[in-house]
Amino acid sequence: MAYTLIVGTKNWSSWSLRPYLAMRATGAPFSEITIRLRAKESPSTRDQILKHSPAGRVPVLKIEEDGRSLTVWDSLAICETLAERHPDARLWPADSETRALARSYAAEMHSGFPDLREQMTMEFARKLPTPTLSEATKVQIERILEAWTTALAEHGGPFLFGHFTVADCMYAPVVSRFLTYGVALPKAAQAYCARVMALPAMQDWGAASKAEVDAGLPEYLSA
Repeated sequence: MAYTLIVGTKNWSSWSLRPYLAMRATGAPFSEITIRLRAKESPSTRDQILKHSPAGRVPVLKIEEDGRSLTVWDSLAICETLAERHPDARLWPADSETRALARSYAAEMHSGFPDLREQMTMEFARKLPTPTLSEATKVQIERILEAWTTALAEHGGPFLFGHFTVADCMYAPVVSRFLTYGVALPKAAQAYCARVMALPAMQDWGAASKAEVDAGLPEYLSA
């Protein structure tokens, strides 16, 4: 069996970070391909991604096993696939009711919070001023903090549902956004963010993101 995870520019690609964390949590070896997003020269970013996925978007997981090849795309689909293939990683809670709740958390992040995403794009390796937040963004931040506080209190931490799960994978880019833009957080959320950022996989992603920024790609210089 061989895994290859295709991701986008690490400083920006929040969707790529999510399955990367799940992949690391399994402990399984994998290869990685990083596609530079927002590239202006030919071939375009989309053309590069289409070589790996018909959806034309990252992330993509390729699985080679017993002479067969499987391509899985979309962050949540990849996380679900890894959870099925690696039950020992406990990427979902064991209890069915808790698992349903964790899936609700993950799906809410997957489909929601559009204003937060637009106003606070992921810039993993940078520190930027807090933008003037719209009322919609404020409401979405409040919802996220409420959800975190409730899960941490009910399941005892250190992560949202006790041990690290797909729900934490889905919210990890939000953790990075809150730190990038200096969003004021209550103590429980601050501690949760610190625990997520301390994960070896997050540290490695951060180092790769910083290397991208330090390389001075035109996309950064013209921003």
